Amino acid sequence: MRTCWQTTSPTSSIPWRAALHGERPDLISPIAPPESCLRLLKVRHSAFYASSLDYLLGRLEAQRLILTGQVTEQCILYTALDAYVRHFDVVVAPDAVAHIDPELSDAALTMMHKNMHAEIVPAEKCLR
Repeated sequence: MRTCWQTTSPTSSIPWRAALHGERPDLISPIAPPESCLRLLKVRHSAFYASSLDYLLGRLEAQRLILTGQVTEQCILYTALDAYVRHFDVVVAPDAVAHIDPELSDAALTMMHKNMHAEIVPAEKCLR
């Protein structure tokens, strides 16, 4: 079963909505999540921290998480670790994450692959 999840920070309601009316809506509309996409408030680096994500994923009987977004060497890495210790299969698409420091991003992807057995695959191959 595929379920769309989007996390938002407490300081930004749903940032892509504003971007749809900005200078380049043509870049946003193809990747904007549908209105039916489930949303979860993300308050710290890991999407699991102080949220109901673990409970909700359990209710959905999720086994595999595909992580995208920003920042590879922070939020993606910490969420991947929290997912791994909860026995989820982790997938990260390097072309669907953003970084601050390219070297730290490369190191984070390596750590996720070697230490957490994460699949590191292009976005087009994430959904199977």
